[in-house]
Amino acid sequence: MSTALYRRYRPESFAELIGQAHVTDPLMAALRGDRVNHAYLFSGPRGCGKTTSARILARCLNCAEGPTDTPCGVCPSCVELSRQGGGSLDVVEIDAASHNGVDDARDLRERAVFAPARDRFKIFILDEAHMVTPQGFNALLKIVEEPPPHVKFIFATTEPEKVIGTIRSRTHHYPFRLVPPAQLLEYVEQLAASENVTVEPGVMPLVVRAGGGSVRDTLSLLDQLIAGSDADVVTYERAVALLGYTHGALLDDVVTALAMQDAAAAFQAVDRVIQTGQDPRRFVDDLLERLRDLIVVQATNDGASAVLRGIPQDDLERMHTQAAHFGPAQLSRAADIVNRALTEMTGATSPRLHLELMTARLLVPAADEPARGALARVEVLERRVGVDGPAPAAGALSAATAPAPARAAAPAPAPAAAPTPAPATAATASSEPAAAPAEASASAPVAEPAPEPVAAAPVDIDRMRQSWPAILDRIQQQKMSSWTVVYTALPAELNDDVLTLVFTNESDATAFKQRGNPAETVSEHVRQAILSELGLRVKFLVRVDSARAPRPDAAAPAEQPADAEPSPAAVSRDDATPTAQPVASSAPVPSTTAPSASTAPVTEWAVAAIPGAAAPASVDAPPVDDEPPPVDEEPEPEFEPEPQPERAPPPSVPHPAEMAGRQRYGEAVVREILGARFVAEEQLTPTVVPEATPPDPEGQ
Repeated sequence: MSTALYRRYRPESFAELIGQAHVTDPLMAALRGDRVNHAYLFSGPRGCGKTTSARILARCLNCAEGPTDTPCGVCPSCVELSRQGGGSLDVVEIDAASHNGVDDARDLRERAVFAPARDRFKIFILDEAHMVTPQGFNALLKIVEEPPPHVKFIFATTEPEKVIGTIRSRTHHYPFRLVPPAQLLEYVEQLAASENVTVEPGVMPLVVRAGGGSVRDTLSLLDQLIAGSDADVVTYERAVALLGYTHGALLDDVVTALAMQDAAAAFQAVDRVIQTGQDPRRFVDDLLERLRDLIVVQATNDGASAVLRGIPQDDLERMHTQAAHFGPAQLSRAADIVNRALTEMTGATSPRLHLELMTARLLVPAADEPARGALARVEVLERRVGVDGPAPAAGALSAATAPAPARAAAPAPAPAAAPTPAPATAATASSEPAAAPAEASASAPVAEPAPEPVAAAPVDIDRMRQSWPAILDRIQQQKMSSWTVVYTALPAELNDDVLTLVFTNESDATAFKQRGNPAETVSEHVRQAILSELGLRVKFLVRVDSARAPRPDAAAPAEQPADAEPSPAAVSRDDATPTAQPVASSAPVPSTTAPSASTAPVTEWAVAAIPGAAAPASVDAPPVDDEPPPVDEEPEPEFEPEPQPERAPPPSVPHPAEMAGRQRYGEAVVREILGARFVAEEQLTPTVVPEATPPDPEGQ
């Protein structure tokens, strides 16, 4: 008859106790400094060393050379409290589960009055102290609070919260913890070597896993395997069968079937689990453990052995091969599905059904949520391309998954003149405002340097005009009513962070300046759109000019008479821009000022004032001596009172009826071209033209 393994190797000093350094180090320091308390509370999971530590503390206190942190092991007290000892009269171990009443507490109090028979202290160890009733604890309260000098109390429990607070507050509480797997694995390997037992690879990790961090449970399982083995050899098959874990070969078959999307092999493995009588929940738990190992192997590569301790090298190599057939998203998704199935199988009446449904979900990525299922399918395609197809096909896959480019708007009907690349750019800009700057720059001559990225370019008036279509688009997405107020406004000047906006009518300017909730005003919506697009927080100056904003270059004055201006709705393009669309009108428009480079961006944002509108027809200006080729003059379609091929400049101060007609025409353009409907007409602009004002016929 042999003694149990956990009794034969019970520690006899704090140095032999593993995994509890946070407890043993303070206790040894207290013993060395002679600062031992009269009562201690040891708590923690079962089998982690609470009662053993209480006995070691008793040996240290009653050692002939003590109190000391290392018992001598030869004195009578140390011998009696050793593994082979029968116990000491001065160290009383009480099972609190069966001695938990008031009478037991009264008996203990009477025994504590007497001095120790031989040793230095009389020590009471109450195991399973949480079983003591509140009445019993109250009966012990006085003796625990003010014990005689020769009495020490040590309470050991797995549930410290059940010890009443008046007792717990008078003790030094030391919480014990479960032993880490790596440290426990090394410990059991040393014990197996001491027992001269041969253990096959892969057995010890199963023993440590089954022990769950409890030293006593782990040693009991190892003792059971050693006792049930022949010729002192613990085989892997015997350990798997006895501990109830899934064989590694079966897990390899399942993982390989999932990697290859082989549904037949996967369901055959599931049927083998059921037919061999294994617990489906245990199989799912083992599969989740394998998926976790594959995730670690894939993430750490050659460093997996440092994380997955105790796994044989050939198993690690096989896991590397299996992990290469999965993508990170696939493994993570599979682990989530298995974990969810493990939770759902708790208390299930048909575990096989849950197991087969879990297998089906693992094999069909489309059954998962859209985002994760799509990512898993992409990884499957990438692996197939990398294995079966040429390497350049990966680029084709990324191109296939990229969003399709926007279709260019069809050009407007034009005369027989051959169009240049500029009309296509203008048409695209009128249909997609956000893309206007990029399209315009793409149509520039080859000799012109490419524009710098938006993030690196300084914020000036030119860049503000280039980005104005994108800013309007942001405003439109944020609030439609704010967009209807500012889509006719033009940025004229930018001094530091002060932006001057020019409106064509007083009602829009008044609506822009209207006060209210700071987060709901039109000016705040514009400010936030500029901040999001350009990273600049601006202040505003508002001007009203029915003839549009003046050119900010030095060649043009800030204010000009109406008779000195060209067509007020016409905006000149940059000199570097090629001649645009064919002539829409045979009558030339005189030009009194030469175009400048500072007005180059105006075309891009002026054309795109209304998203989706077709590019207006251009008018050629007569050539002037020592000037570049003729440029395009584009009318402003949204404020034309009548769609005439050629119109005279309006007066400097338009009539209220004419302003109302322009506003109505702009609303009609929005409805006709965008196909949009205004939810509340009265909320679009704060100032509404009275109904008595005769609208323009084209605006109806």
